Amino acid sequence: MCGRYGLWAPEDELARLFGVDFTMGDVRETYNAAPGQSLPVVFDHDEGQGVLRRIQTLKWGLVPSWAKSRSRPMINARAETLLEKPSFKAAARRRRCLVPANGYYEWQVEPGGKQPWFLSAGAGDPVMGFAGIYEAWQGPRDEWLLTFAIVTRSAPDAVGHIHDRSPVVVPRELWGDWLDPQLERDSEIQHLLDAIPGPALTPRKVGKAVGNVRNNDPSLKDPVE
Repeated sequence: MCGRYGLWAPEDELARLFGVDFTMGDVRETYNAAPGQSLPVVFDHDEGQGVLRRIQTLKWGLVPSWAKSRSRPMINARAETLLEKPSFKAAARRRRCLVPANGYYEWQVEPGGKQPWFLSAGAGDPVMGFAGIYEAWQGPRDEWLLTFAIVTRSAPDAVGHIHDRSPVVVPRELWGDWLDPQLERDSEIQHLLDAIPGPALTPRKVGKAVGNVRNNDPSLKDPVE
């Protein structure tokens, strides 16, 4: 599961890194991204004159287009059943995105309670691209809600003792393949998922203040003894 993450890279750095054409929404740094918040994702879209790549803020917690209400949004989608579950399969075929993150938080159950860890790609916490899917839901008053979920799978052995699930981290050389709107066949999408290697993640213990979503400052990612 991925229920909290951090993204503090500035907007211009994200634009360069992901090669985006334009940005929609207010992209702000956050050290405690949580479900229900509007957060930046990257996706390719055919604008009628060719495919353009954008960063856009969407709400974390996917609501399927066919849902009667938005009362039960889903923050994660399991890679193992991504192309089977009615809630996810349409988005997996046509609306894939990348969720930029410098790292994410998990909680390990210990005798004294739950200990939070921050997991990143190593020194300096470089930006990663989590595999995501997004949806557009039309409400009863014709209002539109854009939402996303993070794709997860079994955690690598090195961090599996902290939590048994982790985000699917798409390596940079596969970002274009994951975002490709022409990739729609289940067999091709499954082949791509299978080709994504397990991430090399570095965990560190952090303070319990991250458990309160109102806390949002750089100290949340600092290591503790």
